[in-house]
Amino acid sequence: MHRGLRCGVFLAGVVVCAFAGAVAADDSNDIATGERLAAFLRAGRTVISGHQKLINDASIGDKHLTGQRVADETLEIFDKGKPAPEDSFDADDKKLFDAQVAALREVVDEHQKMIDVEGVGFKGFIPATFARLVNERFGEKVGDQAKMKVTAPKELVRNRKALPDQWEQQVIEQKFKSADWPKGKPFVEEVSMNGRPAFRMLIPEYYSASCLSCHGTPKGEMDISGYPKEGGAEGDLGGAMSITLFK
Repeated sequence: MHRGLRCGVFLAGVVVCAFAGAVAADDSNDIATGERLAAFLRAGRTVISGHQKLINDASIGDKHLTGQRVADETLEIFDKGKPAPEDSFDADDKKLFDAQVAALREVVDEHQKMIDVEGVGFKGFIPATFARLVNERFGEKVGDQAKMKVTAPKELVRNRKALPDQWEQQVIEQKFKSADWPKGKPFVEEVSMNGRPAFRMLIPEYYSASCLSCHGTPKGEMDISGYPKEGGAEGDLGGAMSITLFK
């Protein structure tokens, strides 16, 4: 693992059939869809994390890290997890899946010039930035049907675009920060969002050891990206993956 640059990879447990929140019995399809969206994004972050040394190698120009290559490697990791067999997707799930793959591919391809610049080390194309850009592009494609965001407790948010909304903040504060909340357990609920009924899922994510060179100690010390470290420890709540499916 490369110093300071794998902090987009969290210890995150998606516990099948161990969800909390007010949902109907027939929402199992929504839960499966949310699991799948989260698993694919997490796989993509893992791929980008694993290529940080290559991305930031100032001595190499064309790194051959194309959108298709990243998509293929992401799908390989995703397929190993098998959170929801692709052959079980209905038409809506297929649309979301295709949009997510396309969003990932486009984001990487659009950053090729930056990734391939010689003579420049740290590029800033870290897993967290990658995930935000993929989620934004995903929203452009299917925002009337679904939205995704990686957020965190307010005090840990570095980019204001990632600030939790009221629902996310309430779940983080009242559920995920509670001493008796099972680690890794997602929260799901049917709510009204933007005047529409929606299924919402929030999945807690925790700092792994590799995150701590950016988010660990000493608190306040600047990390490689120029942000002050948060003083976190391995296993601390570091973020949450938010999935919204409109009805």
